[in-house]
Amino acid sequence: MITSVLVANRGEIACRVVRTCRELGIRSVAVHSDADANALHARVADTAVRLPGSAPADTYLRGDLIVKAALAAGADAVHPGYGFLSENAGFARAVQDAGLVWIGPPPEAIEAMASKTRAKELLGIEPLREVTEADLPVLVKAAAGGGGRGMRVVRHLADLDAELAAARAEATSAFGDGEVFVEPYVEGGRHVEVQVLADTHGTVWALGTRDCSLQRRHQKVIEEAPAPGLPAALDEEVRALAVRAARAVGYAGAGTVEFLVAGDRAHFLEMNTRLQVEHPVTEAVFGVDLVAGQIRVAEGHALADDPPHARGHAVEARLYAEDPARDWAPQTGRLHRLAVPDAVRLDTGYADGDDIGVHYDPMLAKVVAHAPTRAEAIRKLAAALDRAVIHGPVTNRDLLVRSLRHPEFTAARMDTGFYDRHLPGLTEPAPDPHAPLAAALADAHGRSRFGGWRNVPSQPQTKRYLVAGEEHEARYRHARQGLEADGVRVVHADAHLVILDVDGVERRFEVSRHGDRVYVNTTALTALPRFPDPTAQHAPGSLLAPMPGTVVRVADGLTAGTPVKEGEPLLWLEAMKMQHKITAPVTGTLTSLPVSAGQQVEPGMLLAVVQQT
Repeated sequence: MITSVLVANRGEIACRVVRTCRELGIRSVAVHSDADANALHARVADTAVRLPGSAPADTYLRGDLIVKAALAAGADAVHPGYGFLSENAGFARAVQDAGLVWIGPPPEAIEAMASKTRAKELLGIEPLREVTEADLPVLVKAAAGGGGRGMRVVRHLADLDAELAAARAEATSAFGDGEVFVEPYVEGGRHVEVQVLADTHGTVWALGTRDCSLQRRHQKVIEEAPAPGLPAALDEEVRALAVRAARAVGYAGAGTVEFLVAGDRAHFLEMNTRLQVEHPVTEAVFGVDLVAGQIRVAEGHALADDPPHARGHAVEARLYAEDPARDWAPQTGRLHRLAVPDAVRLDTGYADGDDIGVHYDPMLAKVVAHAPTRAEAIRKLAAALDRAVIHGPVTNRDLLVRSLRHPEFTAARMDTGFYDRHLPGLTEPAPDPHAPLAAALADAHGRSRFGGWRNVPSQPQTKRYLVAGEEHEARYRHARQGLEADGVRVVHADAHLVILDVDGVERRFEVSRHGDRVYVNTTALTALPRFPDPTAQHAPGSLLAPMPGTVVRVADGLTAGTPVKEGEPLLWLEAMKMQHKITAPVTGTLTSLPVSAGQQVEPGMLLAVVQQT
């Protein structure tokens, strides 16, 4: 029997594994980098061990340090979570060689399936060896890992070499393995996968299907189970192939077989030899705990002959600290408040007051809804996200709500190109028009007691706010009966709650403040000073860092005085394990390049200046 498990991961999946360990009466051990010294997963585990450093390559990717930590903490098993070393056969062997139980598939199964190139060869599928114009578009893909890192769509042959280099660099940074390959890119397909759970006695469960078609940068955003609208024959085919793939490599534990479905055909993508981020939707539909299943399989227990029956439908949304309107730029800063209604499941690696740093994936949480029907599950999840309290960096919450309510999604007509088609409309700012007034009235609460009201008409008071990048002015007056505003009746106003009568309907606005940021219900505002201080202006053509990160590469031969063309890549930033290309905004001359490869930058820092010609 396993008595103590070290979780070789971080964030929400580490917290998720710790929760199941506690329910099973198993002691948990966390590992943490210096950047994660106060992270939630390190706080909720029974014991924590420091991994010196902050970069993944120095910490969570150091299998030797993790094995040493497990032995030092007295753990007798290791759970790898997902990402990092979860699909590393060498790490699995190192765990076993140290006399520890590996809560995962046999190393031989990992070797057979964890590399996408070797997995395809095992199933008789060859990657593209030489790419011609006739093959376009193609997908450059990392052989190891997942999560959309190390993936690039190439539509022009001239871009292939640069995208191969970028994919190798991103894969090396994220997984410690720079191997990439090229395969045809299927336009308009759906991403469908099958969850398997296998024991060491020959039983393999296929726990239904999931649809993960809504993706950004090839990383999943919204997932659901079961995959809606699959023809019965195709559903049976993918489940049978998933079982066959698991049996072919002597699989044990939880794993996922992924397909791209186009029409009535399913194209094999890969087998992930680990737990998936989206596993909660399968747990909800089948009433199982997959982490508990992994642990029991590792202990040698046998599964029942038949899997449990599915019931209802589940949908999961990944809440990211990112700005979808600015090329999905990751965001950092203090998460002041995160709360969702109790009607849904929240898996998170953050608590109120935690800091979101630059070193890791920007996912804050997964929010999961389960209901008897797909329509009910979607409605429940959209409503929960709409009502969620999220105070801190910009998130993709509004995008999630709009995606869930989009007619293409509600009708189950989505595919992997959903955001390519609909992103502008889904990210159009739509702040509450009364939020600035509510913020101003809350700020003005009580001022009339200090001489704000006079017995003669006075000029309105004004306060300015920045909302979704646009400046808004709120106007109000101190009157004998209290605060007044044009067009609405102020029913109540204090520092935290404002009630306005708008056209006969009373609306409540809850107000919170964190520095110069004000949150009115779900609208975030930045209070602007009454008399702005003059600041230095950047020269025309200045390119500013959109996020904190590291300059990982500067275009070859690029120096001040170099002519550049509009759209030409100038440099690459890496933030939260993703690379972001900075391009020339116009055709002209590069007049300044104050940064170099390896340099850390902060948001708003000058990266380059291009003077138009």
